Amino acid sequence: MHKNTFFIPNKTLNCRGKLLNLSFPQIMGILNVTPDSFFDGGRYQSEQAIVDQVGRMLEEGASIIDVGGMSSRPGAEVIEASVELDRVLPVVELIGKHFPDAFISVDTVRSVIARKTIEAGAHIINDISAGNLDEDLLATVADLQVPYILMHMQGRPETMQHAPKYQDVVADVLTFFIKKTAQLKQLGVKDVILDVGFGFGKTLVQNYTLLDRLEEFKIFRLPLLVGISRKSMIYKLLKTSPEKALNGTSVLHTLALLRGASILRVHDVQAASEVLKMITFMNGTNLY
Repeated sequence: MHKNTFFIPNKTLNCRGKLLNLSFPQIMGILNVTPDSFFDGGRYQSEQAIVDQVGRMLEEGASIIDVGGMSSRPGAEVIEASVELDRVLPVVELIGKHFPDAFISVDTVRSVIARKTIEAGAHIINDISAGNLDEDLLATVADLQVPYILMHMQGRPETMQHAPKYQDVVADVLTFFIKKTAQLKQLGVKDVILDVGFGFGKTLVQNYTLLDRLEEFKIFRLPLLVGISRKSMIYKLLKTSPEKALNGTSVLHTLALLRGASILRVHDVQAASEVLKMITFMNGTNLY
């Protein structure tokens, strides 16, 4: 009898023949090659700047580099697929050339970007839309047989922060994941990572409720990715700015790891690595 292993905990992800070990938490470094991202827009445009930044993140402890070519900040402009591809594809190829051992994730909502970047050497698709903005994306991921990051977002980036409403934010996101993971299973997607979508159609209170109850999402027995780095849930609460939100980010990374996060998606790899080192040491798992 065939054994269904979809909801058995994934300790490794099959990334096009390379195995990513998730028996302990991993760090995903953010590389936005966009002019308008909320924190680091426009910083990494030249090949040398990209190579230097990726090398720095890998040296500081990142195992995954997440490449994004279209900003998803609230109110961000939707660009043409050709523009996104022109931004992302050369970067994927550049990282693969200089850092062949790195795992490359591509942050996109488009099937054409997913296919072309995976064919160019990327390993993971990170989709903020859960396949709702391109009807071909989920089937494309299934065809490519790569890990897929399934994120919850209420609305679209242009409108998602216009008074988001839930009956119960945790219950509603859980229900969303139940439906979407069933769809992915039916399509044949084997490796799924869940992201509750902090800041994507949630109020300040809703974001902190999700973080406080993050352990409830372990019911799926799938890896949990947390993306809270320098977001407004930090700097608005502290009445500061993204540039001054690193300390708050580290506090929330600590709470996320204690609640079961498998992957931290971060701008500041060194700081996240220090948090991870202390948490794993306190848990009796010295990885260093």
